[in-house]
Amino acid sequence: MKRLLVVGLSIALVYLVYTGTLSVVEVLIAVGIGLALSRVIGVDLVKDESKLSVRRFFEAVKYALKYFTIIEYLAHYSVVKAILSRDPGLKPAIVEVPYYVNSEIAVVTIANSITNTPGTVVVDVDEKRKKFYVHWIFAEAFEGEEARRGVSAEFEEWAKKIFD
Repeated sequence: MKRLLVVGLSIALVYLVYTGTLSVVEVLIAVGIGLALSRVIGVDLVKDESKLSVRRFFEAVKYALKYFTIIEYLAHYSVVKAILSRDPGLKPAIVEVPYYVNSEIAVVTIANSITNTPGTVVVDVDEKRKKFYVHWIFAEAFEGEEARRGVSAEFEEWAKKIFD
């Protein structure tokens, strides 16, 4: 039951944020869709109900707000600046980025965060070696902790707080 409510209300919240409305009808639709979808996908999203908590939920909300306002803005700004510049300073490369999370959903969250951020895209994941291979247009390092700091360290910190 806890899984049903958490997943259902999370889906409803995302629906309401993207529709941008809080009318009674839309809230009812959001909750209905959220609860229906949570019955179908909730088991796959939440394998361990003991990890469900209000603290983790609010960490996820804080991360989403920070990601879609600050992190995305800064990444878009740097790409636009490079496009409009005579010397864009591009150093494209495929870099090897280690990760240290354990849950599958944390790995997917990090990979999605990297890919959705302008200037980077995950091209492969080596689950055995726990490495992402990322095309990065402003490559500062090509492997190890330096590459991780430049590409995914912040995403991984949030994923650990929320999912591990």
